[in-house]
Amino acid sequence: MTGLKRLTGLASALRAFGALAAAGLLAATAVTGTASPAGAAPEPKAPREFVALDRVDRTILQEMRYTTEHNFVGERIDGYRRPVCILTRPAAEALHRAQVRLLARGYTLKVYDCYRPQRAVDHFVRWAKDLDDERMKKEFYPLVDKSRLFADGYIAEKSGHSRGSTLDVTIVRLPALPTRRYVPGEPQVECFKPRAERFPDNSVDMGTGFDCFDTLSHTDDPRITGEQRANRDLLRSALAEQGFVNLPEEWWHFTFKPEPFPATYFDFPVARSSVAGC
Repeated sequence: MTGLKRLTGLASALRAFGALAAAGLLAATAVTGTASPAGAAPEPKAPREFVALDRVDRTILQEMRYTTEHNFVGERIDGYRRPVCILTRPAAEALHRAQVRLLARGYTLKVYDCYRPQRAVDHFVRWAKDLDDERMKKEFYPLVDKSRLFADGYIAEKSGHSRGSTLDVTIVRLPALPTRRYVPGEPQVECFKPRAERFPDNSVDMGTGFDCFDTLSHTDDPRITGEQRANRDLLRSALAEQGFVNLPEEWWHFTFKPEPFPATYFDFPVARSSVAGC
């Protein structure tokens, strides 16, 4: 009987130990399960070589189209958090020098787009592959089949804007009148129509609207003559004097040379919080 009692006591001890071990395991599991999950990765920030344009020149107008629905996609573009122009500092300072010269002649620069995050370019690519989405076709690409946007060079998987020294820009005669607000769903007019007919813009007449996917947007298209030609030449010469190079297919598109980041495509969002000192 004594041996039996000892065995019974040993069994009880083992059961108690097992219960404690199980309880400990459950407790450990509970602690693990209630632990806070790892936080999301912080948004990338711009290198110190980037600056908000209005920290360099407050007189340049900003009409940041991709923060609105008035663009060829028809919706706010990914990565555009705030309507602020961000550029590498050398590009911003060169733009300021061009602005000083234009102000003396009674004009001001106006930017439509500056630095563009890679996530925005990816948004363009997704949109271009969706051939059913043509909500803004009549205004921005009336004569171009959407299936041709990649082949014709209107959309690409990388953009010079993402390197930080490229911008889309025009000139406005002073005093600058405001451009009326775009109303989503309003009737569209082809971007190459006469200025009085297409969507109003306080820019001087450049022959087409901004982001017009048409050969008339080519800077030296021979059909652009008279005042329109003079306006394009004024913009190009004012920027070329400060080191900007025009993209021949788009009268509004310029890149400052030499670029501080000629082979780097950034993805920090367009927001003041992305830039040091803002």
